[in-house]
Amino acid sequence: MAIPPLVEPVARLSAAESVRTARQRRLPQLNELGQRRLANARVLVLGAGGLGSPALVYLAAAGVGTIGIVDSDDVEPSNLQRQIVHGQADVGRPKVVSAAESIAAIAPETVVVQHGERLDAGNAATILGGYDVIIDGTDNFPTRFLVNDTCAALGLPLVWASVLRFDAQLSVFWATPPAGSGLTGVHLRDLFPTPPAEGEVPNCAEAGVLGALCGQVGSLMATEAIKLIAGIGTPLIGRILVIDALSGRFTEVPLLGTGIAAADPNPPATAAAPNAWPTITPVELVARLGARAKSTDAFLVVDVREPDEHTESAIPDAVLLPLAELLTAEGMATLPRDVPLVLHCHTGTRAARAATALQAAGFTDLTLLDGGIVAWDAAVAARTAPGLGSKWSREWSATWSPEWSTEARS
Repeated sequence: MAIPPLVEPVARLSAAESVRTARQRRLPQLNELGQRRLANARVLVLGAGGLGSPALVYLAAAGVGTIGIVDSDDVEPSNLQRQIVHGQADVGRPKVVSAAESIAAIAPETVVVQHGERLDAGNAATILGGYDVIIDGTDNFPTRFLVNDTCAALGLPLVWASVLRFDAQLSVFWATPPAGSGLTGVHLRDLFPTPPAEGEVPNCAEAGVLGALCGQVGSLMATEAIKLIAGIGTPLIGRILVIDALSGRFTEVPLLGTGIAAADPNPPATAAAPNAWPTITPVELVARLGARAKSTDAFLVVDVREPDEHTESAIPDAVLLPLAELLTAEGMATLPRDVPLVLHCHTGTRAARAATALQAAGFTDLTLLDGGIVAWDAAVAARTAPGLGSKWSREWSATWSPEWSTEARS
């Protein structure tokens, strides 16, 4: 069942766009009118990563007039296996900048709006409210639910997908579809009423992901956005497309509105949970590393990421103990109980899960690195912390010494 087009058409296409999109305009369902609607559309892609990259490429190629990109990260070598909008020369550069340059190379007339910031409750409505369609390519549950609830509050359609290992899910959420469309409103909370507990579901860094599957799903996300903009075909509203890449099977599961309301995307501030783990900032950890080198402090930094992540970037003298190993009795036995432990992972999820398990096993002095290795890498780039690993050049990778923080910044 087609729905009314989301966007009014521009008066005419430029000569260059007419030539560039000629094959697409031959499609009878889309034709010249649909192409002019695309040229007038504003699509926001959240995340220039595994899903966002192919979506960005094909939205630009399709002739979408304005594309917004939200991403606060820099390109890392491990991104390139699936994030095709970036190249080797982009490592270390902001993803929004790299993606914008790739879009310009494909579709020079597309306007790219770079939102090089992290989406949160304070800015979500302002950013999302300036677009016609939202594509969610984020990789964490708090942001996914924030995006869903904000789209529901603003009445915006949301193209959503999730990819892990060889499996994927894809749908279109719209809490308030157009009157008379015959569609029942659905949103993410009809599928998952509440976010899973922290650490309950592994992420791609922990479980892995097939890059080619990200390409498939990101392209399908772009297709759903095009259908909504032009008012063609039957959008995936009320249906979940389930993909099993290993078997090559695409199946469909109906999604019915449950009556569960979207949450307030900007609820009143509440006090921090009393049992939140204590944290240490990169600046504070640098100072403690210096003190430890002078024998005036004693602690152990434990990296609970995977070996390939540790090889790429690490904190000096950190002990690598992947989460799966740490959760075993044998793994815990390798850690001292009489020394404070500073735990870290990529951003904090795995470290928090490790702290919970260690506390249950009787460990008492546990601290998490605030922001994980992402925050540490930012400090290394700012020359306020030492970097080890393949990500950093020799000038950043000197062996730790008490005088490092003075010498490295001179």
